[in-house]
Amino acid sequence: MKSYIKAIDYYVPEIKDENDPNDRLTAKIGIYVKNIAAENEYASDLAVAAASKLFTSGKCDPSEIDFLLYCTQSPDYYLPTTACLLQDRLGLSTSCGALDINLGCSGYIYGLSLAKGLVETGMAKNVLLITSDTYSKYINPLDRSVKLLFGDAATATLISLEDNADSSKIGPFIFGTDGRGAEELIVPAGGLREPLSSSSFEEVVDDFGNTRSRSNLYMNGAEIFNFAMIEVPKAVQALLMKNGSTIDNFDYFVFHQANQYMLESLRRKLNIPKDKFSIQFADCGNTVSSTIPIALIRDFNENKIKNGDKVMLVGFGVGYSWGACSITMNINV
Repeated sequence: MKSYIKAIDYYVPEIKDENDPNDRLTAKIGIYVKNIAAENEYASDLAVAAASKLFTSGKCDPSEIDFLLYCTQSPDYYLPTTACLLQDRLGLSTSCGALDINLGCSGYIYGLSLAKGLVETGMAKNVLLITSDTYSKYINPLDRSVKLLFGDAATATLISLEDNADSSKIGPFIFGTDGRGAEELIVPAGGLREPLSSSSFEEVVDDFGNTRSRSNLYMNGAEIFNFAMIEVPKAVQALLMKNGSTIDNFDYFVFHQANQYMLESLRRKLNIPKDKFSIQFADCGNTVSSTIPIALIRDFNENKIKNGDKVMLVGFGVGYSWGACSITMNINV
C-alpha cells in the first residue's frame, strides 16, 4: 500500500494587515501583507473553512475521511483536543480517528509522516491533514520583531492510498529536535507551568524598542536564524544521502516560508537555483505550519511544479524542531 498527496486547499482570513513598503525591515523580510483572524475568529474556524473548500472542490467527500490530523499551536481549549471538535463541525464519521499535533513550522512534515504511516500500514485510506494557526492573537501590536512577520491561515491536505503504485510518493523523511532552543520562540505565560496572572500582562520594552508581556509571543530572531543556518543544511544533506541523490535530482524545493532574508541565505548556502526554489509569502506572511502546503499548491497552480516532479519539503523553527522529506507530485486537478 502506497500513499500520495491527492489534494491541497487553503484559507486565509479576510482582514489584511499591511507592512510599510518603505520600511527597511519590510524590504529585508519581503513580507508586505498578512491576513489576520478577526477578534472572534479562531484557528479552528480557519481550519473548517480550508477543509470545506477542499470538500466543495469535489476532490473528496467528508464521508471518505477515516483519520483527521490537526496541526496547531492555537488550540481552542487545553482540552478537549480541537481535532475532536473539527470532526463534529466537518461532519466526519464517528469512526474517524482524530488527534492534535502541537508543532509549528515543522508541523506539516511531521503530519505527512504520520499520514503516510496510517495509510501504508492499512489503518486509514484517506487522511485529512489540517494545519491552522492564529499567531496574531499572541502578538503585541507594538512588537515589530514578530508583528511584521506572522500571518494567520489554514490548509487542508488529503493523503490517500494509491492502488497498484510501484513506490510511495511521500518520503523518505529526516527529523530533528533540540529543546535547548525552546525559549527562543515562545509564549511564556498561559500554560500550567506559568499560569496567567495580573503580572502576565505587564508590558516591558526591550533594548530594540519592542513592547511585549509574558502573555505575548517572543522570538529571538538572531538565534532562530543561526539555528536555521546550521540545522537546515545538515537536514537537507541527510535527506539527499537517504535518497541517494543530489540537489540536481530534485525538480523543486519548498522550504518553510519564514522570510526572504532567511530563505535567500539558505538557498545560496545550499546552491539551489532560484527557479527551483519557492518564495510564496509576500502577500500572506509567515503562516507557521501552513507555509509549506500554501506554497506547494500555489507553485503547482502557477505551473512552477508539475505532476511527476520530485519536490523537497523542509520545515524548521519553534521547538527547536525540524523535518525534511521528498514527495512526488500527483495532485488531482
